[in-house]
Amino acid sequence: MDQNLLNEICVRQLTLSGVHEGETVAVLSQGDERLDYADAFLYAASRLGASSYHLRLPNSLDLSGAWAVGDSGLGGNPEAVEALKRADMLVDLKFLLFSKEQFAIQDAGTRILTCVEPAPLLARLMPTPELRERVEVGAELLAKASTMRITSPAGTDVTYRLGVYPTMSEYGYTDTPGRWDHWPAAFVFTGGADDGVDGTIVLSPGDVLLPFNTYVQTPVTLTVEQGFITDIRGGLDADLLSSYITSFDDPRGYGMSHVGWGLDERAQWHGLTQFPGGMGMELRSFYGNVMFSIGPNNELGGPNDTPCHFDIPMRGCSLFLDDEPIVRDGDIVVPEMRPATRRTQ
Repeated sequence: MDQNLLNEICVRQLTLSGVHEGETVAVLSQGDERLDYADAFLYAASRLGASSYHLRLPNSLDLSGAWAVGDSGLGGNPEAVEALKRADMLVDLKFLLFSKEQFAIQDAGTRILTCVEPAPLLARLMPTPELRERVEVGAELLAKASTMRITSPAGTDVTYRLGVYPTMSEYGYTDTPGRWDHWPAAFVFTGGADDGVDGTIVLSPGDVLLPFNTYVQTPVTLTVEQGFITDIRGGLDADLLSSYITSFDDPRGYGMSHVGWGLDERAQWHGLTQFPGGMGMELRSFYGNVMFSIGPNNELGGPNDTPCHFDIPMRGCSLFLDDEPIVRDGDIVVPEMRPATRRTQ
């Protein structure tokens, strides 16, 4: 994307995120990654009258190739953490999520926006206040529920006992002190009780394995008992999933993490074929997907901080809160969560 266009969409983003004169915006990057993004956000902060600075970490020496969440690159660098805590807003171009350093920065009142997706995707899925409203409707419904049940024609039937962990929303910008969001994003989620997820989940062809950034090709059957996966069966996809989790040598990698649904009608299920360089945020957000996660729940305040993490958006599922339908066969049925163009359908 042309740098001028990138500058302009970052101005729009920081405007939505409430950046104004007198604030300080910090930008965090690593090595040579996303330096054009860093320049664009620094430009945008200046346009809006805010002070800004760029904190650039050295390249990682980790050669494992695994996506180990929670490693911020800020460990052992308390001066850098303190500098970021003093900012009103942090633009994270590295990916701090699940790290103790991110939690410390948020606890200081700094709001954080992660931005690591390809620039054309950022432009196409620019967040809007209308989308935020629909996401917040979903978050309100989810926060009141005591149970979630997910079913599918393929055989999924799993129940989450809710009420232990908070509900979180992502709508692609953040204007509230201490709040984190990810651009682009549009979904709501919470976590089941640590021993309160039971049933069967069947992954069907076309469901998505993140961070593999691949589509499921062969059915995978997961047995879940008291919050942990106890059996993984199927063909190649099952073997790959199992092998990856095993490679971390951490039984907590089989724990059930967050769960929720996507709300952005602009996001495309086939997005991985268009933007293979990102983290799959379009796939997490596409309208009517039901996404469950495996691994850490410390983002929600839980005790599991394993570095092994999967997000798995599924198509064609039904989701019920306290037996009331929210998503039916991959379509959202609550009118207030449907975009205006679909409310009469």
